[in-house]
Amino acid sequence: MYGADPQNKHPMAGFPQVCFIKNTVTNPNIIIGDYTYYDDPEDSENFERNVLYHFPFVGDQLIIGKFCALARGVKFIMNGANHKLDGFSTYPFEIFGNGWETAQSPPEAYPYKGNTVIGDDVWIGYEAVIMPGVNVGAGAIVAAKSVVVRDVPPYTIVGGNPAQVIRQRFSDETIRGLLAIAWWDWDIAKITRNLDKITAADLAALEDCD
Repeated sequence: MYGADPQNKHPMAGFPQVCFIKNTVTNPNIIIGDYTYYDDPEDSENFERNVLYHFPFVGDQLIIGKFCALARGVKFIMNGANHKLDGFSTYPFEIFGNGWETAQSPPEAYPYKGNTVIGDDVWIGYEAVIMPGVNVGAGAIVAAKSVVVRDVPPYTIVGGNPAQVIRQRFSDETIRGLLAIAWWDWDIAKITRNLDKITAADLAALEDCD
């Protein structure tokens, strides 16, 4: 056997609060990698409720890599939450009509930060909030209840509001090596054979995997 079945919504028998959410997300603008799970005792299958202001007419994507661990209550704020900032008022008069539609601005007048991208093997803690257009690098850790407003480098721990770097998990040289190896892209048989090296911290041993 080669680990959990990525097509199984609930890979832990008798424990439905953990869900491989690639199998439950239906929005084509939310892209989830294999083995990424969401842990929530209330409704682990309904991860999409945590992706907020994700309006189809905006067109932005939430992209989450493989082997990510997402804790209960994680929220992703998408670009549809943005209001205009260049005028005196940020109030969206135009959405209420009845004569206020004259305040309508073209779509390009609204702030747009691009896609939100979470790399592979990222751990996002309880009730963390990821703001629009943020990129979180592979192997990063986001502490519980953090508000992430800027990009997070690979293999870096961040926390707070706004989230700040707490520390880098490994040396620059080791991080470059890990990104080059990209073990999460190996076939699952190779991953299974080398779990002891993936979960350890010996780069030379990981580089020597077959």
